[in-house]
Amino acid sequence: MGTITLTIENSTEEKFRELVKKKLGGKKGSLGEATTQALEFWMHHERQEEIAQDALALLDTGHNFGKRCYSSRKDLYDR
Repeated sequence: MGTITLTIENSTEEKFRELVKKKLGGKKGSLGEATTQALEFWMHHERQEEIAQDALALLDTGHNFGKRCYSSRKDLYDR
């Protein structure tokens, strides 16, 4: 396990601690568990955003489907 020291706004800390206590209880380690969940959620969100941006960039490049081998639909069918 790693250790991270953070400085955040007092109001944010109070709200976070209050929510952790409500959701996970006041047991030992609940604050660390909630922080881990929050960091994992944030990282997942950022990865998904990156994937979406990469997909949009790929769409912008366009696609080459090759040259057309017929001049009209009638050329495709022998009727």
